[in-house]
Amino acid sequence: MDRLDRANDGYCFDVQGVRGHFRADKPLVAHNCKEGAAPDGLVKHNKDNMLFFPAFNQCVTAMGTGTTVLPGTSLMLKPCVEHGVFASPSMQKQFTFNHNKQLELGDSNLCVVVGNRSAQTLSSRDRWRTLFLDDCDKISLERSQWELIAP
Repeated sequence: MDRLDRANDGYCFDVQGVRGHFRADKPLVAHNCKEGAAPDGLVKHNKDNMLFFPAFNQCVTAMGTGTTVLPGTSLMLKPCVEHGVFASPSMQKQFTFNHNKQLELGDSNLCVVVGNRSAQTLSSRDRWRTLFLDDCDKISLERSQWELIAP
């Protein structure tokens, strides 16, 4: 919600790469929001509390080990329903807005936060920041409050 160093557009979830060359196999980042509904930035909060990227038919997933997710854990796109020994449990995909408007992973007390520094992307007009999970009560609200905006 806080636009940080991007007064005109703020930060949104983003898949690394450029149109036609997206890298869904890399961690998600926060990128300055693009005008309109860019396919790599369109996210839906579905009825199962999953953050769904329609362009990739995948959901935001906390990349923990087994059922354990720790502070600093990165977020990636993975199939919303996975099967197999190394599949991410559904609890690693369920995000709800808490009373502070933070996106919390289940009841883990871990919230989605953007890094405290930004850097230029391929274009001098664009910026990006890291995107990861950290203790909800220890992170600043300016870097951890989110809102869903209709395109």
